[in-house]
Amino acid sequence: MVDIFPLLKSRYRYYVGDMELGLLGRIPLCLWLVFSSIFLREKLAGVSAWKMPEVYLPQIDITHIKGLDPLRVIVQLAWLFFFKASTPGRSEYSPSALDELRAKTDAWIGKISHAFNRFSRRVRVQFQREAQRRGLRQMPWQEVDKKGGRLRGGLMIVLTLAIGFLCVTVPLDPMQQFFFGATLFILLLILNRIPGRFPGMLMMVLSLLASCRYIWWRATSTLNYDDPLGLALGIGLLLAELYAWVVLVLGFYQNVWPLKRPATKLPDDDRTWPTVDLFIPTYNEELDVVRATVYAAQGLDWPEDKLKIFILDDGKRDEFRDFAAEVGVGYVRRPDNSHAKAGNINHALKQTDGEFVAIFDCDHIPTRAFLQISMGWFLRDPKLALVQTPHHFFSPDPFERNLENFREVPNEGGLFYGLIQDGSDLWNGTFFCGSCAVIRREPLEEVGGIAVETVTEDAHTSLRMHRLGYNSAYIRAPVAAGLATETLSAHIGQRIRWARGMAQILRTDNPLTGKGLKWRQRLCYFNSMLHFMSGIPRIVFLTAPLAFLLLHTYIIYAPAVMILLYVFPHMLYSSVVNARVQGKYRHSLWGEVYETVLSWYVARPTTVAMFAPHKGTFNVTAKGGLIEEKYFDWVMSKPYILLVLLNIAGLAVGVWRLLEGPSDEVNSVLMNLFWATYNLVILGGAVAVAGEMKQVRRDHRVSVRLPASVRLKNGTLLNAEVADFSLGGLRVELSPEAAGMMERDVSVIMERAGREFVFPMHVAFKGRTSVGLQLRDKSPTTMVNYVQCTFARADNWVRWKQGMAPDKPLSSLRMIIHVSILGYSRLVNGLLEPLKQSSGSLFNTFTTLKSLRPQPISMRADDL
Repeated sequence: MVDIFPLLKSRYRYYVGDMELGLLGRIPLCLWLVFSSIFLREKLAGVSAWKMPEVYLPQIDITHIKGLDPLRVIVQLAWLFFFKASTPGRSEYSPSALDELRAKTDAWIGKISHAFNRFSRRVRVQFQREAQRRGLRQMPWQEVDKKGGRLRGGLMIVLTLAIGFLCVTVPLDPMQQFFFGATLFILLLILNRIPGRFPGMLMMVLSLLASCRYIWWRATSTLNYDDPLGLALGIGLLLAELYAWVVLVLGFYQNVWPLKRPATKLPDDDRTWPTVDLFIPTYNEELDVVRATVYAAQGLDWPEDKLKIFILDDGKRDEFRDFAAEVGVGYVRRPDNSHAKAGNINHALKQTDGEFVAIFDCDHIPTRAFLQISMGWFLRDPKLALVQTPHHFFSPDPFERNLENFREVPNEGGLFYGLIQDGSDLWNGTFFCGSCAVIRREPLEEVGGIAVETVTEDAHTSLRMHRLGYNSAYIRAPVAAGLATETLSAHIGQRIRWARGMAQILRTDNPLTGKGLKWRQRLCYFNSMLHFMSGIPRIVFLTAPLAFLLLHTYIIYAPAVMILLYVFPHMLYSSVVNARVQGKYRHSLWGEVYETVLSWYVARPTTVAMFAPHKGTFNVTAKGGLIEEKYFDWVMSKPYILLVLLNIAGLAVGVWRLLEGPSDEVNSVLMNLFWATYNLVILGGAVAVAGEMKQVRRDHRVSVRLPASVRLKNGTLLNAEVADFSLGGLRVELSPEAAGMMERDVSVIMERAGREFVFPMHVAFKGRTSVGLQLRDKSPTTMVNYVQCTFARADNWVRWKQGMAPDKPLSSLRMIIHVSILGYSRLVNGLLEPLKQSSGSLFNTFTTLKSLRPQPISMRADDL
């Protein structure tokens, strides 16, 4: 192999000659020489590619380097490497050279990918053998060979940490740091093109190297000890960055190998299946919200004599008692409301005796296969105490509805239920989420029932069962679906409760201390609790550039170029890795918007809970509400608006400093202006969520594509397709001829599990091909069958998840910018609305005069 460094040195001298180049001049030239020497080594029309930077870098003049030229070079090289490009204006050079380069690169990456796949297959086979021998609970790396395996593993860990420590702590000058970051980035991009889990794990390692190096540099070289204010603010920012770094490290650990646990088959003889008590707790929800859950529970594929359904009514409402008697399910009412939902379930435990307890929030509708999918693992593992399944929502949450991206962007909970719980399952760290779960009664009673000491009783209960040595499992299949919160205020209220409860557990029953947990479980619980502490760090990030722009104090005491060389790899590499690992469940930058919306509101309760853990009460999340008219939520948006105003003030002062300030601060001003602009983009998204859109349907419609038939009174059958359904009816699509034959009263025939069900309906509206139908018969038997053919279909939500587009970072950035512009537009319209109402005539006059202005015209060719 040719020694690349003497080659680079000779080519550098060849090109530079006697020119004197500064740091900015050397960076783009060295970038080009490395790239061309490695990837463009072939001759193009007799001239070496490395001698032609003026061809491939037409926007760069090496003799007159500008401040942003290094960035231009990086962008240009990325374009040359990943996209097809020809040599403009130079016919003597072959335009297919880069195509050949890409072909060679793809072949090279293909060989690496093949090697990774071979290694992965070998490891997978070993995993399968171990899984068959031990069960899925113990994975190969979770057990250590007693004969020297522990010592070898310990030595390997020590050696790895020593090498990593050197990579993190060795000081480098700007050029060396640049090449270190560039090398990691090239490796990162190559690994990102190789499928499989092992390349993803290596990407995590490279990202951690850059992030750890940044944190070390920040802690040892950037604190401003000459300025007390700058030192105090700098330490605050460093602590926020340390929090983000810990979350990053624990997140990589927790999600390094999602288990993707499959369902386990039950015994063929259903007489051996265990008994199950199904609890549906309710407090202040309307009966219409509860009906569908009860109907779906009655249609579960489980022996009738082994399944008992109970409505746990903490609202003491007679209509719920009468409904339970009408449909033939149990009804439990208690004399008081102590300990809210946890107390309600604990009271029901004393009134029932099933071997297992399935718990569903009253708006969560189980599919008919729920118990068959979740119960098999209990029979396989006698120490299994909990099986949790995802919380899937068929209605949009406030982010999805107000930003109008329902089923286009994963919702806020998608990352937790799609990846985090699945990743925790590997480490036996999956915890109870309050609904869509089955718990073995014996360990539940052993820990005293559902925990009542904190307001997140579900996670606390799991922690107690894990401390006693019981196991948990997570099956990622969406086998139940429910209603999301309707308004931003309700959504924030729910998250405040979760954040307060997690902080209470961390304070009173810290998973890092105490007996019973393995260190893997401790880290999983700690990371989940730490997530809710993001309020104060997020506010710090949103205000940090104002320290320099408004107060003129340096909170990162280092040259701007060094900040760029350290912080850019840290942020970019972690974003690339997260896009690969989390791309199916959370798109790039959307987490910033979610956390920004919640940051102000979770900061106070989490802080208070750490000092006074017993403060705070359980609040029930409202579901099934209506929003009659769209409006802007000024109350919930006040914190965002304040932060927007502060960042706008910082931008204004920064522009003034750029024009009138010292020339040696230009780079610092530009960097902080960019930071403040980014904050404004994210804050604009938070403001947009406060623009509440209409929600006037009491029965939410679910879009689907299901085959059906429509039968007319004369017996004629029409082929149709169900386009959407709700609890009150459905909409079908037919041919124009068939739609014209529709009568007022028809019957819809739908199939489930090889059986046909007939539902009498009448036409509510009729279009050319679309017909809306409403149920005429709403008897309990008919509604159970109807819910089973619609909401409780086993394949409904699986296909829904498969239709979600993967993450594309640039597309996500464009969407975030669009949403940000929408947010500021809604804010301006909200401010102008009182003006419009108070001075309507003046505003109308202004609008009329505005309409008189001349407008540009577009002449078509056929008009000439």
